[in-house]
Amino acid sequence: MIQLPVSMRVFERGWLSSNNVFFIDDNRTALIDSGYSSHAAQTLALVRNALGAGRSLDLIVNTHLHSDHCGGNALLQVNFACETLIPHSEAQAVRAWDEDKLTFRATAQTCERFNFTGTIAPGATLELGGMSWSVLGAPGHDPHSLMLYSAEERLLISADALWENGFGVIFPELEGESGFAEQRAVLDLIATLDVRAVIPGHGAPFTDVARALDVASSRIDYLRADPERNAKNALKVLIVFKLMELRVMQVGELVRMASDARAMRAAANMLSDDPAQLVRKYLGELQTSGVLRVEGETVTVA
Repeated sequence: MIQLPVSMRVFERGWLSSNNVFFIDDNRTALIDSGYSSHAAQTLALVRNALGAGRSLDLIVNTHLHSDHCGGNALLQVNFACETLIPHSEAQAVRAWDEDKLTFRATAQTCERFNFTGTIAPGATLELGGMSWSVLGAPGHDPHSLMLYSAEERLLISADALWENGFGVIFPELEGESGFAEQRAVLDLIATLDVRAVIPGHGAPFTDVARALDVASSRIDYLRADPERNAKNALKVLIVFKLMELRVMQVGELVRMASDARAMRAAANMLSDDPAQLVRKYLGELQTSGVLRVEGETVTVA
C-alpha cells in the first residue's frame, strides 16, 4: 500500500480516461487531469464525492491536452467556478480552439471546448495539498507534456511519460518530428529524481521506479531500432481507444477513420500502401489477442 498525504487522493480510471489526482486542504482544492469526454459525468461525480459538503473545486491542472486528460474540463467548469491551468505552449491552440493542433481530429477523438485562466511551464512551482510541486517538462509522448514532482514527499505525477510497464505512444515520430530522443531524455531526468512512488497517467501507482525505468528504457530502444513498431502500436492503440468509446463499429468506419484522422493516416502510411487491408489485418491480430471481436463487418470490444 502506497502511503499518500491525507490531502491527496488518486482516482484510478480505466484506459479510456487518464487517472485523476485530487488535492484538498484548508486553502484550496485541485484536480490534476480530468479524463475523457464520455466519462466526464463520472469525473464530476468522483470530484463531488471527494469534495464533500460545503467545498467547491478551485483548480484544474492539465499535464497535457490529449483528450483523455482534458475531456472532463468543460463539464467541471460548468459546475464549478474553477481556475484552469494548461501547458503554456498550448495556450494559443486552446484560445483559438484549433482541434488540429490540439490533436483531437488527428486521433479521431472528441473533447468539448473549454477555457483556461492561466498556464504553467517547466520551472514553475505549484502549491497543491499543502505541498510544493515542481513542474517538469516531459516531451516525447507529446511535445507539450508536463510532470509534477514533490521533493518533500518524493512523489512523481508522471502523466504518460512513465507507466509501470512503459509509456504513451510517441506521437511526434509518426509525422516525422523528433520524439524518441525526447522520451529518452525524460527517462534520464526521472532517474535523477528521488522518487518513492509514481502516479502514472494510466494504471495503478507504483513504487518500483528503477524497474519501470528499465522497462521503459528497453522499450524506447526497441522502438528506435525500427520506427514502424511505434507506428503499429499507435494505430492499434487508436483503434482500440475508439472502440472503447463507441463499443461497436463497422469495419468500414474504422477504415475511413484511419484514412481521415491525421495521426492514424501517418501511422498507416509508414506501414502499408493499402490502409484498408492493414486495418483488417490489425483487427484480426487484436481479435486473436482477445481485445475485440470481429463478426462479419461488425467490431465490438471484447
